[in-house]
Amino acid sequence: MKLPSLASFRFFEAAAQTGSFVKAAESLHVTHGAVSRQVRLLEEALGIELFERRNRAIFLNAAGRSLHAVTQSVFEQLDGAVYRLQQTAPDEVLTLSCEPTIAMKWLIPRLPAFHLAHPDINLHLVAAGGPIDFSRSGVDLALRRDDFHWDQEIHAVKVCDEWVGPVSRGRRGRMDTLEDVRLLHSGSRPKAWSTWQRLAKVSTKGSIRMDYEHFYLCIQAAVSGLGMAMASFLMVQDELENGQLHAPYGFVRDGSAYYLLSPGPLEQDEKRTRFQTWLVQEAAGCLPVIKGHDSEK
Repeated sequence: MKLPSLASFRFFEAAAQTGSFVKAAESLHVTHGAVSRQVRLLEEALGIELFERRNRAIFLNAAGRSLHAVTQSVFEQLDGAVYRLQQTAPDEVLTLSCEPTIAMKWLIPRLPAFHLAHPDINLHLVAAGGPIDFSRSGVDLALRRDDFHWDQEIHAVKVCDEWVGPVSRGRRGRMDTLEDVRLLHSGSRPKAWSTWQRLAKVSTKGSIRMDYEHFYLCIQAAVSGLGMAMASFLMVQDELENGQLHAPYGFVRDGSAYYLLSPGPLEQDEKRTRFQTWLVQEAAGCLPVIKGHDSEK
């Protein structure tokens, strides 16, 4: 499928952002008619309307809202990329794509130590998960869990195993069953509870289910006392250490692992090699802490 012109998406984005063809025209320094024509051309190319037009006012419909969620992110990334190119020499930037929850809950709190040890590397972080196309995304490295298949051309270095376990705000001991306990399920890891249940041999029959879209929402809900979440140790290490969360069953390896992915051999680039070394060492430093929590079961 041939995509419509980038200009038509830009005009659509401006109209969706402002909720008005007139305001979009003002922001783009063009006429109202130009915006209207570009949006109509985009709708014709896609074969679907994106706005409801009522009494000279426009409102995004379901298709428009879905497309806007994508265009907003794309143009924000494009604007950011252009800004970075203008502000920093390309060879000073190392762009890492990282799964959002790991980025927020584990990696970012540890980046000050990386910057202190490697002040010459300007690490730019992009939150994303799943398969990655290095040629189209423009990123240098990707931190991913191996819950999908990647091409043989991609070079992968194992960072650490994944350890998972239930966490909750209230301190409670290990129970043989989780009956009547509210369990927080994540749409991004739908099999997390069933995998842990099989490994830990703990029954969840009779539990109360509550669903969230993302893993990090489950963790935040657990911190807020809304129930018990299935969590990666890496994602809750800080909350466990400061007492916000407790892990009554400890943690078990679920068979998956985190890998640092690269379009080429890491050893061919000195900055990538240094980041890989630091990342693996940081993850290895968590192992004794994981086992410490595991021994408290």
